[in-house]
Amino acid sequence: MFELFVAGRYLVAKRKQAVISVITVISVLGVAAGVMALIIALAVNNGFRGTFQRSLLGATAHINVLEKQVDQGIPDWRALVQKIEKVPRVSGAAATLYGSVFLSGPLQPSGCVLKGIDPKAPTQRADILKFLRTGSIDDLDGEVPGIILGSKLAQEVGMRLGSQIQVISPQGEMTPFGPRPSYFRFRVVGIFESGFYDLDKTWAFTSLKQAQRIMSLGDIVNSIEIKVSDLDAAPEIAREIERLGGPKLAALPWTEQNRQILGAMRLERTVAVLTIGLIQMVAALNILISLIMMVMEKQRDIAILMSLGTRREQIRRIFLYQGLLIGVVGSAIGLAMGYGLCYLGDRYRWISLDESVYSVAFVPFEARAIDGLWVAGLAIAVSLLATLYPANTATKIAPAEALRYE
Repeated sequence: MFELFVAGRYLVAKRKQAVISVITVISVLGVAAGVMALIIALAVNNGFRGTFQRSLLGATAHINVLEKQVDQGIPDWRALVQKIEKVPRVSGAAATLYGSVFLSGPLQPSGCVLKGIDPKAPTQRADILKFLRTGSIDDLDGEVPGIILGSKLAQEVGMRLGSQIQVISPQGEMTPFGPRPSYFRFRVVGIFESGFYDLDKTWAFTSLKQAQRIMSLGDIVNSIEIKVSDLDAAPEIAREIERLGGPKLAALPWTEQNRQILGAMRLERTVAVLTIGLIQMVAALNILISLIMMVMEKQRDIAILMSLGTRREQIRRIFLYQGLLIGVVGSAIGLAMGYGLCYLGDRYRWISLDESVYSVAFVPFEARAIDGLWVAGLAIAVSLLATLYPANTATKIAPAEALRYE
């Protein structure tokens, strides 16, 4: 194509004014830097969100059915579990009992959330086995009651597989002198590691029967955990389950339970796009300046082309194609560098984090192909917009005036 050929020649040919060439190179690098930075920023955001979903939602429920009146318990929970399992898109439901206890080990005592589960319930069994680093879930109801500790929790209290640990329940017996804590002896039958610091640091599992014994309760549960086949449909499914449960129960989807962290991730993504988009605006400004100076330099060439029969629309396309070439080349370089750095950063875990603050040990990079498509498309569109004014200016050159003194 004639216009594309001329546009390419104008970009790579040596010029009298070297500053134009420098600005053109800066324009390409500006587009590349903007694309690369945006790909990396989106990959980090996707990485944190993906890690959050895989680690936290892999070990916890997608929907929690909870009692509205605390300490009342869920009445007739077995029948309710059976009803919930028949709801469309529900892949499993199981009753649980949560409570706060203290663990006394050889290093130091530590508070934790003790979760009583049914080891035979398929969904709960699958969740534990997915992250169980060592031990067996089948030993929870042994001769000495079993307990499964998070890896960070086990390190803090100084427990290993097979060790015996003392579980202290603040909801103990009532005596004439007031409430007295209850003490229970358990054996560590497993250690799990989800990769999410808060879970590994504060959670422990035992059987539902043992949790009820520790908390001095009868056949009572305070939560029904539900897994769904479609995470995005969790709010809709939760509303349907809440109608089944009646006015005394609330069904909270994972989006509601984790509203703050999800909102922070969405805000961070928006801020990253807007902030890094300024790099693209600077690159567009460089393209605009470069093409305006090129139109001024090439007035004689444009006049000759027009006198030889080149249409004004073809002249406009020459400069539009120059902006397009800058955008395409810059985007290609930016995509290659962005995806390359994301791959290396995730593979070799370049950026370490404090787990106690960020809940993960390193910055996860999760670059997605769809992000590259719209980021590159946006960069090319901005580059084309920057060419509109100089391209229109080029078409207004009068050949006779430009060649009068040649």
